[in-house]
Amino acid sequence: MAHTRNVAVLVGSLRKGSLNRKLALALQGIAPEGLTLEIVEISQLPHYNQDDDANPPAATVAFKQKIASVDAVLFVTPEYNRSVPGVLKNAIDVGSRPYGHSAWSGKPTAVISLSPGAIGAFGANHHLRQSLVFLDMPAMAQPEAYVGGAGDLFDDAGGLKKPETKQFLDKFLAAFARWIEKNGAPAH
Repeated sequence: MAHTRNVAVLVGSLRKGSLNRKLALALQGIAPEGLTLEIVEISQLPHYNQDDDANPPAATVAFKQKIASVDAVLFVTPEYNRSVPGVLKNAIDVGSRPYGHSAWSGKPTAVISLSPGAIGAFGANHHLRQSLVFLDMPAMAQPEAYVGGAGDLFDDAGGLKKPETKQFLDKFLAAFARWIEKNGAPAH
């Protein structure tokens, strides 16, 4: 890769000790050359309200500008009730409105879902993908990333304990870098 691609990472959990945030931070540390991952915070976003479209809150404007400025988006999410957390859905809605002015359109994307359970937040992963189709975000299909057993994934410093998980995530990020090159806007 001859140039750096900037990737917004959206973490679907706001919890202080979030396993998903730990994963996002670990991914930053193992990102391949040419891929810069930056966590874009979503906790400050107001709930989407169509009445605000003509005069959006400052946090909404800043968020949309940030998403518009990146080359791609990586979602790292837990599963709440077989779907995405409300805070992540709100960020998607805030970034996509008003209709016809979406910051998401055309951004290559990938999804990693993570949970302590065995199925690795499979439901949230696929529910999120339904929205990505509508948002015109080319979503990487393979490799799929459902990471289960998250409670035993990290060491005390937040690093990945299991070599096989790190190896999988290395392959995932390399595939995502290729996906961005194939589906993203030409580099400047």
